[in-house]
Amino acid sequence: MTSLLHPASSAGTFELFLLLVSGGAGVIGAILGLGGGVIIVPILTLGLGINIRYAIGASIVSVIATSSGAAATYVKDHVTNIRVAMLLEVATSVGALVGALLSTHLPEQFLYVIFSGILLYSAWIMMKKRHDAIAPLSDADYWSRRFRLSSSYPDRALGREVSYAVTHVPLGFSLMLGAGVISGLLGIGSGGLKVPAMDSAMKLPIKVSSATSNFMIGVTAAASAGAYYMRGDILPLLAAPVALGVLAGSWLGTHIMMRLHSQKIRAMFIFFLLIIAIQMGLRAFGVQVR
Repeated sequence: MTSLLHPASSAGTFELFLLLVSGGAGVIGAILGLGGGVIIVPILTLGLGINIRYAIGASIVSVIATSSGAAATYVKDHVTNIRVAMLLEVATSVGALVGALLSTHLPEQFLYVIFSGILLYSAWIMMKKRHDAIAPLSDADYWSRRFRLSSSYPDRALGREVSYAVTHVPLGFSLMLGAGVISGLLGIGSGGLKVPAMDSAMKLPIKVSSATSNFMIGVTAAASAGAYYMRGDILPLLAAPVALGVLAGSWLGTHIMMRLHSQKIRAMFIFFLLIIAIQMGLRAFGVQVR
């Protein structure tokens, strides 16, 4: 199987390389709430020459592993806002279904351009807040009070408990619908849209946004993993080392994130938003970068 995936690799070297790369992807995915696919897929396809179908299948597994490894820790440490996650997951699931139904009716190039533009705008919005250590405490709106969404989390970097109020819930719900549609249309994860929506629109602290996104992306990925497996796109000998590496990396990433200052997390997120936006922009013009 190793020779089928990458003929130039000697036995054991390929698996070790996958473990190391997947570990790094798990660290970044856990810190930023993106999952590991944005790193795993380009490395598997461009660096190792693996078929894109198998790379995406491994990426789906890596997202589940990232979420499994990170979500439990963040929930235990009271960073994840579970009420916000369950509310917004309804929107992303409905949006993903709509996107899947529309996927055959809209030109792919147009979608990549729109997605790239949205990511660039999100990066610009987050850049304006790059010097904020924590989100300013806002007044909770009606829906936030109705569903008791506001909460607090322990920030180890600041050495204190940080309270926050969730606001603009209808706007956040609408943005999550859009994120789900984009995910369903393009067959990609939407962590790059979920975190900016929670951080900028709903005024959640960046650490809470990342932790809550980690909780959500696993649910979304698990829902689609069965279809990928039935199509034969998930190869166990490829997905297994990826999952193990990502799981270990995500565990490490959760401990790093809890000690990082919010400005550094935001700066890292902006960087990866720009990388993803460039990838999508290039694909809009027929350049395969995945």
